[in-house]
Order: sequence, then C-alpha cells, then structure tokens
Amino acid sequence: MSPYSGWVSAEVFDVTGGDKPTGIVLRVMAHPGAGRTSVVGVHGDALKIRVGAPPVEGRANAALITMVAELFGVKESEVAITSGETSRTKRLSVGGIDPEQARHLIDEALSRAGVKSSSRRGPAPVQRRV
Repeated sequence: MSPYSGWVSAEVFDVTGGDKPTGIVLRVMAHPGAGRTSVVGVHGDALKIRVGAPPVEGRANAALITMVAELFGVKESEVAITSGETSRTKRLSVGGIDPEQARHLIDEALSRAGVKSSSRRGPAPVQRRV
C-alpha cells in the first residue's frame, strides 16, 4: 500500500457517530449538466463529482444522491443532502458505511478517475468527528 493511500479520502469526509462510527458526512463539489455522472477528482477538501443531470427541479441533486449511494453500496434512503441543496458545494450524510470502507471506495473511484498518488501530498489529516 502506498504511503499516500487514503490521504485524499480522509480529507473529503467527516465521521459521524462518535466512538462507534455510524456513517460519514461527505463534502462534494458538484458540477451539474455534465455529459455523465462520475467522480473526477478532488477540489480543496471536497470530492469533485460531475453530474449528468441539469440543476432543474432537483434532478441534479437526485442524480448525485443516486451516484453516491452506488459509490458506497448503500440504499439511496441512506444518503441525504444536509447542506448546500442549491449550491455546488454540498454536504451529504451517508449512513450505514464504515469509514475505512468509505476511504477504500473513494480511493478506488479516484484511481479510476486518474488521480495519481503523487498528487496526495502533505501530512495525513486529523479526522474530525461530527
């Protein structure tokens, strides 16, 4: 395993549930109206996701929820937008996911998107609990 592995993913979400994690709060930078919905990288401390649906009548938010549920292998009912419903910068609550599993799945998605480990520099972040 690379010494950089997990650094980016640890920066894009917070853990919920205190000592017994019950899920995560994912920070997302959404780009609606793209050709297809996919993880494309990292923007600051957020996962950058292109959304294939337009930002009309909640369609982009619905597509984003579907994509995040598929990414983490949870039901759509386990994913909710907690802030930023009308903004590109959003926070999504994802229940029923272990933080270590979430890290692994995000790293896989970033790898498929072509984000190289060399772009994951700096010290490992301190994980915040919410």
